[in-house]
Amino acid sequence: MTAREHRYPVTVEWTGNRGDGTTGYRDYGREHSIRAGAKPRIPGSADPAFRGDPMRWNPEELVVAAASACHQLWYLHLCADAGIAVQSYRDEAEGVMVEEPGGGHFVRILLRPHVQVRPGDDIARAQALHREAHARCYVANSLRCPVECEATVEPA
Repeated sequence: MTAREHRYPVTVEWTGNRGDGTTGYRDYGREHSIRAGAKPRIPGSADPAFRGDPMRWNPEELVVAAASACHQLWYLHLCADAGIAVQSYRDEAEGVMVEEPGGGHFVRILLRPHVQVRPGDDIARAQALHREAHARCYVANSLRCPVECEATVEPA
């Protein structure tokens, strides 16, 4: 199979001008909106540790959410192909970022999916499919930090 290229255009627009622009570090808001086509806007800001609005999504949360959602979507696909009927899926994911002078980076993302499958389905196979989903996850494959998965699978 040949490689296919996919593009994901988004628009990020800063809305935090309080009248004087970025005249000083404390003089502007970190608020922004994220759009893609006709989809609902995502209200964004910085992490509250960096003067952001805690009621808005920050880029770090979006990175962790992207890794979690990508893993989930691959897992559901693989289960459907394997004849395993997922009844519920919930991930309590967490990312760890280290702030250093001049920047920072994620050092780890931990996915903790809790999955319930149809009674009688192969639990060991359902558990193993998490490893395959992880190997196929586009987002995890694109990140520099380790993305780990501690999944649990049980009958519904």
